[in-house]
Parts: sequence; C-alpha cells; structure tokens
Amino acid sequence: MRSDLSPISRRDAIRIPSRAVELSPEEFAVFGQLDLLRLPRHVAIIMDGNGRWAGKRALKRFLGHQQGAESVQFVVETASRIDLPWLTLYAFSLENNLRRPKAEVSFLMKLLKNYLVGNVKRLNDNNVRMTYIGRTRELPNEIQDTMQWAQEETAHNTGTTLTLALNYGSRTEIVDAARSLLSTLMEEAHTRGCSLEDLLQVDGLESRLDEEQLAANLYTSHMPDPDLVIRTSGEMRISNFLLWQMAYAEIFVTDRLWPDFRGLHLLEAIQQYQQRERRFGGLGEGTDETLAGADLALEPADQVAEEIEHELLPKTLLTRR
Repeated sequence: MRSDLSPISRRDAIRIPSRAVELSPEEFAVFGQLDLLRLPRHVAIIMDGNGRWAGKRALKRFLGHQQGAESVQFVVETASRIDLPWLTLYAFSLENNLRRPKAEVSFLMKLLKNYLVGNVKRLNDNNVRMTYIGRTRELPNEIQDTMQWAQEETAHNTGTTLTLALNYGSRTEIVDAARSLLSTLMEEAHTRGCSLEDLLQVDGLESRLDEEQLAANLYTSHMPDPDLVIRTSGEMRISNFLLWQMAYAEIFVTDRLWPDFRGLHLLEAIQQYQQRERRFGGLGEGTDETLAGADLALEPADQVAEEIEHELLPKTLLTRR
C-alpha cells in the first residue's frame, strides 16, 4: 500500500481513485503523470500473441493461452484500481470458433470456464462487473450456464465493467443489428395493421433507419464507444473487432505479446493516448485561431474552381468550349 501520492498534485489528489494506492510502484509512477480529467471511459483490447509466446519458448500453445488468462486478471485489477469505467477484451472470435482445430477450441472453452469459476471472487473483491458480447448462444450450454452464473454473481458491483467478446465478429454484429431493427419494424407494422412498406412511407425511411437506430441494436448499445483500442503482438490490423464502435477511437499497437502484457503497459498505453489530439473529424486546436489571425484575401470558390480548371484542361479543349 502506498501513502505517498507524489508526483500527483494536490489538485489531482482530490479526484484520485481511492484504490490507486494499491498500484505497484512502477504503475503508480506512470499513473502519477496522467491527467485524471482525461482518462478514457472505455478501453478495448485485442489480446493477441498467446501462440507465439508459447512457440518462442518451445511450449505447447495451450500453455500460452493459460498464461494469457493470467494477464487478463492483472490488467483487470489495474483497470479497477484507476476506476476505468469500461474494459472490453476480444477473448474469442467467431473466426476462432470456425477455423481453429476442435481440440484447441475445446481447450479454450474449458479455460474460459475455469477462469470464470476461479476469478469471480477476485472480480467481486475488485468491484468488477462481468458482461459479454457476441453470439454467445452458439457456445456450449455448459459454458453459457457458467457465463450467466458469473454475470449474476458480479451484477451488484459498481466499478469497472469487464466485457468479454466471445464468439464475436463485428460484421456479424452489424448484420444481427440490421436483422433486429428490421424485425422490430415488421412487428410494429403487424401491430398497426399495415405493411412494412406503408409504415416506412408514413413515418419516412430516414426517421426509422439511421445511425442512432442501428447503434441501438448493436451488442454494445449499453456502453460507450471505445476511446482507446490496444492491440498486442505488433499486428497492424483490427481483426473484425468493433468496426462500427471504433470509428474515432485512438489505436495503440505494441509488439509485446499478450501473455507479457500487464497493468503497467495498460497505463503506458493510456499515457500515449493522452498525448494525442482527438478531433473526431474536426479541426485541430489552434487551427481556426491561426486562420482568423492571418490577413488573407480569400477568393470566391467559383473563381478558384475556374482557375483550377483552366490550369488542368488542355488549351485545345478550352478553345473549343
């Protein structure tokens, strides 16, 4: 337990999470440099590298998965100590389920069950609530029962919400959302005694099918979009993960393999995140002020377009015109 809050200022100490004193000295040193007013609300992690971690040590793949499960708990505990509201982990993709050897898939299911059974107490001790996204109904019934049990056992917690993406694929999620939205519209049309076409003509397609409506039918409708997406193992791809939700997320890629990833590295990723300027498609800070302060005589857009056209088109074409 740490009692020394430096280098965090007195101003920030007022808002410091009460459990930050449980961070390791190395973690606390990084945490002390963070702007507590700019912590991300939601961090999502693509956990990659279990197999390569094992291969580099001439170990079987399942040992890499076991070590990866240990990393999950380390990262979850650090997230809970800094009061991170949402943490989503890409644990098992739809493609994993379809393309991995059956023996490996079976082992991953057993590992998931063992993780949930063995860590519910630790999750409760850390005030962590467990949820899931994905086509979980396609998982074995025994696994679904354990998942439901763990979710119910942690439902009363009010700290970090840990979401495991299981049998998850983002394209599938968008398809499921479209189907759900269409099903709702068809049910409403039936209730009102009209056809779907008539319903859309009366209410207008734009009002019944837009980004807000589709987002409300995604698996993640109950949570904010991720601010920061972390990918381990150095791969420069997002692997069909939260494609809709990460539209404006900051992406942090590390060469570190997931079994070697710890809470310290989560804090370092957040530190990098805070050094970036999030514009959400807008202009950067100072851009407008720079333009406003410049003495520029801006020409009308149609005049500029005509000048560009004259520069680009061959003179013969301009003569014919």
